[in-house]
Amino acid sequence: MRVHRRRATLVTAGAAGVVAVALIVVLATRPPATEAQADSPLLGQAAPSLRGPGLHGGTVDLASMRGQYVLVNFFASWCGPCHEEAAELNQLSHRMTLLGVTYNDSPKAAAAFLASTGAHWPAVVDPGGQLAITYGVRGPPETYLIGPDGTVEAKVLGPVTAAQGAYLEGVMDRLQRSGQ
Repeated sequence: MRVHRRRATLVTAGAAGVVAVALIVVLATRPPATEAQADSPLLGQAAPSLRGPGLHGGTVDLASMRGQYVLVNFFASWCGPCHEEAAELNQLSHRMTLLGVTYNDSPKAAAAFLASTGAHWPAVVDPGGQLAITYGVRGPPETYLIGPDGTVEAKVLGPVTAAQGAYLEGVMDRLQRSGQ
């Protein structure tokens, strides 16, 4: 009986060890939690057309921003994480051009939201959600870095945090060093 218990204990300990090793392997091969890059079929491709009525009037067109680094941010006034990222986006607006796109929001509420956050960049009204569909946006906030040549260089899901802002600036700096 004693031998049987000892053997059972060894088998249990061995199984726990195998599970622990498997867990370590899985965690070691996953991208770090601070990784900002999200997968998208748009990465490395020309950014889809983004043109529409401006939140404050006129027409806003991504194509008119060619030659600049543009951060396209899909947002909504009702989106809690959009409120969280506002300060970081304001910081990034000093290094790159920002372009907001409303997501399932009224123009009045979206304009009030941007005003309350101190945002001073243009925003496109997307009443039917066609722009969001074209970019593959599932929900706000989602942010895309567009290079000066119009190529989608990075995508961030969720609110842009300080770490993700640093990541986006790093992508921009790397592209600038490579002459893009």
